[in-house]
Amino acid sequence: MQSIRQNDLPDALPDFRNLGVISRILLSVNALALLFALARAREIGEFAAKVTEIAGSLEPILLVVVILLYAGSTLLERLAYVHGLLAVLAIVLAVTAALFPFQTLLGGSGEWREFAWSLGHAALGTGAIAWYFHLRNRAFSPAISEARLQALQARIRPHFLFNTLNAVLSLIRKDPKRAEGALEDLAELFRTVMIDNRQLIALGDELSLCRQYLNLEQLRLGERLRVDWRLDPAIEEALVPPMLLQPLVENAVYHGIEPGIAPGVIEVRIERRDDRLWLHLANPYHEDYQHRQGNHMALANIRERLQLHFDVEASLDTRIADGRYEIGIAMPYRTSP
Repeated sequence: MQSIRQNDLPDALPDFRNLGVISRILLSVNALALLFALARAREIGEFAAKVTEIAGSLEPILLVVVILLYAGSTLLERLAYVHGLLAVLAIVLAVTAALFPFQTLLGGSGEWREFAWSLGHAALGTGAIAWYFHLRNRAFSPAISEARLQALQARIRPHFLFNTLNAVLSLIRKDPKRAEGALEDLAELFRTVMIDNRQLIALGDELSLCRQYLNLEQLRLGERLRVDWRLDPAIEEALVPPMLLQPLVENAVYHGIEPGIAPGVIEVRIERRDDRLWLHLANPYHEDYQHRQGNHMALANIRERLQLHFDVEASLDTRIADGRYEIGIAMPYRTSP
């Protein structure tokens, strides 16, 4: 059995293939340009002229830099954080120097000073945006939100633990092999909830964890708990945040199966559509038996981690339809970090 890792997480460059990251870079750079134009304008009427002047030289540089960062994202991810930052800075300075009108440098020292100013502003802007992504990364990281994320991510309810142990005790004499398997599933489940939540894992591993959890719940719920798995064979290697499905399945059992007397069905449907991964989970909805706070906390936690890993490219939606509570998740389909 693997041991629990508790290493601190280093900073990491943003994913330059992500639409949200690219959008933030474009908006941030242009916002800095507007502030710079406002600072250089002596009067309001001169502001528009300064914006046009800056945009004429800035936008081609920005476009080329974004394209190069997108194309080189895989290589940049392999570098240590500091080396990656230096590589990004080198790209920005190289593009700025390459696209600076070289013929103007022949005009004298004033143009050389302007060239130096351009490189300085490019470096300053790069540093400011890198600091913004650093702060954003820290805001989602366990270093600041450890208590909140761990409380939510590892919120396997105490009554589940006690019920499982009681079920295992009842099996020890009459079915020791099954009791041993249940204890192994329980140990694996608790090991998983304590691992680093910032590293993506294979969806196949997440599904195995869900099955282990459901096997344990089956000990006490028996035929009342039924699960309808509808899985696309192509999704096993897709990368997802850890503990993405297990809290949702736990909520489905707690809110949808436990309150009922008759057997209830939890439906789990996962499929790949082009470069997108679609997850759908549904369970019976009992309006008079809803612990809404715990349910919403789990959903908020999952939304937060989806935003951390995939930014605006992922979404989570819920609805109540035909007596069932439905959750839909969409995210990029990836098989490599």
